[in-house]
Amino acid sequence: MSALLVALLLVPLAGGTALIVVRPPRGAVPAGLLVAATTVGLAVAAAVQRPQGHLPLFEGVAAGFAVDDLSAVMVVLVAVALLAVLAFAAGEPALGSGRFVGLVLVFAGAMLATVTATTLPPLLAAWEVMGATSWALIAHHTGDPAAARGARTAFLTTRTADLGLYLAAGAVLAGGVPTLALDALPVVAGGWQDVAVAGIVVAALGKSAQLPFSFWLSGAMHGPSPVSALLHSATMVAAGAYLLLRTTAGLDATGWAGPLVAWVGAGTALLLGLVALAQSDLKQLLAASTSAQIGFMVLAAGVGAVPGGVLQTVAHAATKSLLFLVAGAWLVRVGTRRLDDLRGAARRHPVLGAAFTVGAVTLAGVPPTGLWVSKDAVLAGALSSGPALYTLGLAAGLVSAGYAAKALWFVWRPSPAGTDDAAVGRVGVRVQAVVAVTLAVAAAAAGLLALGPDILRPDPAPSGLELLVSGAIAVVGVGLTWLVAGRLPAPALLRSWLGLERVAVAVVVRPALRLATALARLDDALHQRVVLGAGRGAVRAADAVDRHVERGLDRGVDGVAAGARALGRTARRPQTGRLHQYYAQAAVGFGLLAALAVLLIGVS
Repeated sequence: MSALLVALLLVPLAGGTALIVVRPPRGAVPAGLLVAATTVGLAVAAAVQRPQGHLPLFEGVAAGFAVDDLSAVMVVLVAVALLAVLAFAAGEPALGSGRFVGLVLVFAGAMLATVTATTLPPLLAAWEVMGATSWALIAHHTGDPAAARGARTAFLTTRTADLGLYLAAGAVLAGGVPTLALDALPVVAGGWQDVAVAGIVVAALGKSAQLPFSFWLSGAMHGPSPVSALLHSATMVAAGAYLLLRTTAGLDATGWAGPLVAWVGAGTALLLGLVALAQSDLKQLLAASTSAQIGFMVLAAGVGAVPGGVLQTVAHAATKSLLFLVAGAWLVRVGTRRLDDLRGAARRHPVLGAAFTVGAVTLAGVPPTGLWVSKDAVLAGALSSGPALYTLGLAAGLVSAGYAAKALWFVWRPSPAGTDDAAVGRVGVRVQAVVAVTLAVAAAAAGLLALGPDILRPDPAPSGLELLVSGAIAVVGVGLTWLVAGRLPAPALLRSWLGLERVAVAVVVRPALRLATALARLDDALHQRVVLGAGRGAVRAADAVDRHVERGLDRGVDGVAAGARALGRTARRPQTGRLHQYYAQAAVGFGLLAALAVLLIGVS
């Protein structure tokens, strides 16, 4: 196992665990920033050196890890997102505890293990840790019932989908691949290949908040904004899309999984974009847009456009980190997330406003920003699969321009009279400004990565006409939305995230509770009638045995003992101690023996 790879995984995990256990009263943020900066350095070194290794688990099964072309991009992305989030969170005193910083580090460490895992056992372990720490981070404000409810919904929804990974592991074993290697999906035998791929698809769609699992992302918005930025940028929500991008060979091998994933991704991009357009809460708008933008990554995996999907992941990570962090800063200073109440926020905080504008324009896909290039790289792959997917992707791009423009329109409107923002420390303001500007530059310039290594170079590449069409659609979408942003309709179905949570409760939760209740009653009935009845029967049988068998045996034993005692008394009578009586007894005995001998001789 490479020492560099071990350090990359253990530094954030060990540092975070130490902060959670010790919980220092001061210095948690500087310590966390030091660990995060170290992780960035290790990630860059790993991306250059490409370490790999494995740890033996069972006979023929190992925990494999590697930094290859795909994971090299992700480890750097995760590490940079970790550093940016912790730096921004330093401006919020309520998030300076050892518990919060430690959980963020452990979460990032689990994500690093997820993207470097090459076999299913370590992937499963890291996947579980990531889910558990995300629950704790969303529910960080323990006094907020909405945060607790959102964390519970997120955990249970993703946890249910995560069972697909266990199904996949069992199917891979049954299909003749004892190593449990992720890249062995195409050689899994028989129908087990379909089962394994189906399990991976379900787990990935659940983690990435794709249809029909998207609703959990809404409740997760009650957590701290830096947590939202971390979860929605390059980590948890992107983990499912990353898993699909890594297993495209397995998707292709089944024949059905690739098209299914592509249509789910494109459908999520469009429908959740409409959900974002109907929101009146900035964080809810950004959350729905995350599902929509992840949909383009899932679409890329379905059509095999891996470079486009990776480029979309990078551009989206920078953009969404920026937007969520700025939204969190406004929440602290303005005290609200409602778009109506955020009017003028960009004017009162011009640096954050300018950075937010760059992020929103990038989210809209306006040329020449990063998401314009990455989205077209994905759509080029969709076009090679057929015009229907491409058209659906263009429609989703138009909607993304609409929800980005809506957010911009509200924050740049004149401030209401008497608006007074909360005071924030000067150091925190400066740090947040530096982080926001850095992320804005990264979001705007991310498209240049398409000129870089092969893993980021679109294949197939979009034509000039395709780039022109998508760019024009984005500009038109922004312009039209700007004209009607204050009068856009907000249907209840879209505001409620398509009512998917209610559907899940009606279709899954309530039947499960009814089944559990019925089973509990059945268990009670069996316990009462069978278990307790058997116990009572055993007691009655024991009483009968005691009355009839035990007592008879006791009498028999007592009789044998009494007979033995009588024989003993009889045997003692000849023992008088007088010699002449012993001689007489011997003579009688010998006489009896002589008579017996004569009798036997006569008979013979």
